[in-house]
Amino acid sequence: MIVDTHAHLDMLEDPISALRNAGEAGVGLLCTVVNVLEAPERTFEGLESWREAAGPHAPETHIIVGTHPHDAARTDEQAMDDIRRFAQDPRVVGLGEIGLDYHYDHSPRDVQRDIYAQQLQLAHELDLPVCIHLREAHGDGLRILTEQGVPAQGAILHCFGLEYEVAQPFLDLGCYVSFAGPITFKKAAEVRDAAARIPLDRLLSETDSPFLSPEPHRGKKNEPARVRYIVNALAQAHDMSEGEMADITLTNARRFFGLS
Repeated sequence: MIVDTHAHLDMLEDPISALRNAGEAGVGLLCTVVNVLEAPERTFEGLESWREAAGPHAPETHIIVGTHPHDAARTDEQAMDDIRRFAQDPRVVGLGEIGLDYHYDHSPRDVQRDIYAQQLQLAHELDLPVCIHLREAHGDGLRILTEQGVPAQGAILHCFGLEYEVAQPFLDLGCYVSFAGPITFKKAAEVRDAAARIPLDRLLSETDSPFLSPEPHRGKKNEPARVRYIVNALAQAHDMSEGEMADITLTNARRFFGLS
């Protein structure tokens, strides 16, 4: 059984087929991310019917809810109240994806920093772990996380794709590190080296579907079933079997999200 800790089912053209394919590929646990500014009802109202239609092997599916740094400028008090409201759903296991994106700068950086800090505060209030998106902003991301404190339930550095030295101070704070498609890219030796140096009890696997499809599907729309390529790459980095790594990442995910 393998785990995809970060997908966007609501961005897929056919979430039912994606769940069916995931189950057939051995995905037993999946977390889907919902942005409260982008039709959150689609997932909250549709998830169980998607899983039922996908068949008996559809993965156990939970929800991460929040607003993306791209949307920081649109994240007002109403959005924060919506996060609080949706977080009461028992299927919600985390808050995210929150953070900073200085690559696209769809929202002003000072606003991104403010909303990132606010959502970290909210995670403390709601007693939820956080999924953190940082792109070309790890310095500010680390500083704000240190100032606000890692929520008691923990934090994931989502979709990590840089050298180990960038991850190390986050590990020192107790964060988990999750890898996606970039670990399979041919020119990403530094990402594979980073993965090899991450302690086994902090490793997680994800797809970030529909983005970042792994080799040999790079450039195509991604889906949760392809998380097996990530688990395989992590296994190679740690010189173990895919099955051993699947067990480790699944155990880590259940511990992180507080799942039995």
